[in-house]
Amino acid sequence: MKSPSYRWAVPPPAVALAASPGTLRRPARRGARAADRGVSWVLPSHPSSVSAARRLALSQLAVWALPGPADDVELLVSEVVTNALRHTVGPVRLTLCLCPADDAVRCEVEDADPTPPHACEAGEEDEGGRGLYMIDLLARCWGSHPTGGGKTVWFELHVRPKAEGRPNPEAL
Repeated sequence: MKSPSYRWAVPPPAVALAASPGTLRRPARRGARAADRGVSWVLPSHPSSVSAARRLALSQLAVWALPGPADDVELLVSEVVTNALRHTVGPVRLTLCLCPADDAVRCEVEDADPTPPHACEAGEEDEGGRGLYMIDLLARCWGSHPTGGGKTVWFELHVRPKAEGRPNPEAL
């Protein structure tokens, strides 16, 4: 049996939230855009931007004293930035936000292609096409929304508060 996977393609007009049957995915809160209060970097349209995005994300998690979600953030940032660079022309913007009220980290990647991500199947021998499937498995919620010049693909991950209290939102 082929495992489900995802590729960027022309989807139906709705936001693609590919939850498994019987799985309830918490929708994003309205107005929860990371760009409003997060840290943001513009990355050039170059393959080296993927590793730079991973380093930036891990550094920001260290600033926020959140080592717990580092592996998942690193993997998912890599996937979303790779997809953006592979399927669009020009730079992409990576934004991270700490959402202490929800015990979450939110990542957004904005690019110039208005085509939202779409689920499709990758063959067993395919080298790619599984990134959004991993996002669906690991993130508490994810989606995309159009922007004036393209789209933003985002995901949120749960974070565990530090033993002495919640993560410090002033560390932004």
